[in-house]
Amino acid sequence: MTQEVEVITPLTDDILEKIQSGDRLYISGVIYTGRDAAHDRMIQALDAGEQLPFDIQGQAIFFVGPTPARPGRPIGAAGPTTSYRMDPYSPRLLEAGLKAMIGKGPRGKEVRDAMVKHKAIYCMATGGAAAILSQCIKKAEIIAYEDLGPEAVRRLEVERFPVICINDVHGNDQYETARREYALESKYFD
Repeated sequence: MTQEVEVITPLTDDILEKIQSGDRLYISGVIYTGRDAAHDRMIQALDAGEQLPFDIQGQAIFFVGPTPARPGRPIGAAGPTTSYRMDPYSPRLLEAGLKAMIGKGPRGKEVRDAMVKHKAIYCMATGGAAAILSQCIKKAEIIAYEDLGPEAVRRLEVERFPVICINDVHGNDQYETARREYALESKYFD
């Protein structure tokens, strides 16, 4: 049975253990942005023994490259990008302390296994709702890799940012659950 859960970052294991695949979450606090190029640079920093551009412990990364902000707004449209492009980097960031990822589409087995091992979750933000999602972002500032333009790492302050938990810390996958449920229901329509 799914539930609605209000969470505040940074995230802790005890909070994440209560969240189930399929739950609707409303995230408040700070989340960070990053796409492929930023992820590549963060892994290079880890490989070189350098600090990441933010303290990753208990944090969430939103896979987004926002559009420029309109006057009076902290950010432009902020829709999720396809998450599998971050799969080569995600296990290493989870090992470093990352607790949540936000994007769209399924994740690979290595990432799902790393989420279970390091007690982290993956959430889906609704694609096509970028303008609505941006309304939950109250402040945005570039903190690293400004040369990447929209793909720079940003620190976002969010209020009730809506997502759905796809992969929980217990290894459940909402995409797989939904496919099984749909297959069961569809046999009644044959």
